[in-house]
Amino acid sequence: MSNQRYGAGIWHFATYVDRYATDGYGTPRSVIEAIDLAGQVKDLSVVDINYPFFGGEFSNAQIKTALDRNNLGVIGITPEIYTREFAKGAFTNPDAGVRRRAHELITEACDVVRFFKADYVKLWPGQDGWDYPFQVDHGTLWKHSLDGVGQLASENPDLKFVIEYKPREPRVHMSFDSLARTLLGIEKIGLPNVGILLDFGHALFGGESAADSAQMAIDYGRLFGMDVNDNYRSWDDDLVAGSLHPIELFEFFYVLRKNKWEGVWQLDQFPFREDSVATATHAIDFLKAASRGLEALDIDALKEAQSKHDAIGALRIAQKALFGSF
Repeated sequence: MSNQRYGAGIWHFATYVDRYATDGYGTPRSVIEAIDLAGQVKDLSVVDINYPFFGGEFSNAQIKTALDRNNLGVIGITPEIYTREFAKGAFTNPDAGVRRRAHELITEACDVVRFFKADYVKLWPGQDGWDYPFQVDHGTLWKHSLDGVGQLASENPDLKFVIEYKPREPRVHMSFDSLARTLLGIEKIGLPNVGILLDFGHALFGGESAADSAQMAIDYGRLFGMDVNDNYRSWDDDLVAGSLHPIELFEFFYVLRKNKWEGVWQLDQFPFREDSVATATHAIDFLKAASRGLEALDIDALKEAQSKHDAIGALRIAQKALFGSF
């Protein structure tokens, strides 16, 4: 399917710090420098950009100039509601003033989405949740999560909001921690412009089948975006897509294609020690092979095998299509 578009979080082209290498895994880069690196990845067409813009004071127009010279568009804007200011939560912070600040920051991000004509505001409330038994009132915490998202969605009906769920990190228990819980929350909010961004790695990490999670999100009309990467299931490693679980990733793509879901296949990877351009290029090469594999898939034979729950027959068909497409 030659018209499949590929994207990446702009953080893929940043440099990183962790709790050991506190001096970072490279010289810090500005968002402009990251955009110029992203532009070196031949098949990349869109990026997701953090807000506020990192590495300096930049206007929307300056960002657009950098994007234009690299032939890149913007798929989403991710407001940084997970930094020190929100250490005790954004939507769920016990301080009403901090909750208002989160609302104001995301409202600013809404205007950035409009400026770039992006697809959505991406909400990753990583600090929303709890760490210890008895730390929070669970009913209040959940209500604040839903009220926070619902207020933004109702105030900005022209925009889409996507919630990226994740089991844990940085909180031990995150408020939006799974497909099912997030979907329940969205249905409770009850607005048409709130959906899910399904991160393949978060699904793995949470013990889900990403293909099954995608099907459920699609069935409810709530799959607004997706990210791909890979991990060993015990942590959100954000390794190269397809490096560990290629057949599960292939099934995930199959579910998207089967349902005629036509969104961007987007990378959310953290190449701490690898060359970011080479890593993105390598990942997209795998995604392109998976796309060719979907074209080669014997759909009728697969449906026949699935109608009998024939595990080996179905696997044989899927593996032949994927691994024969490289």
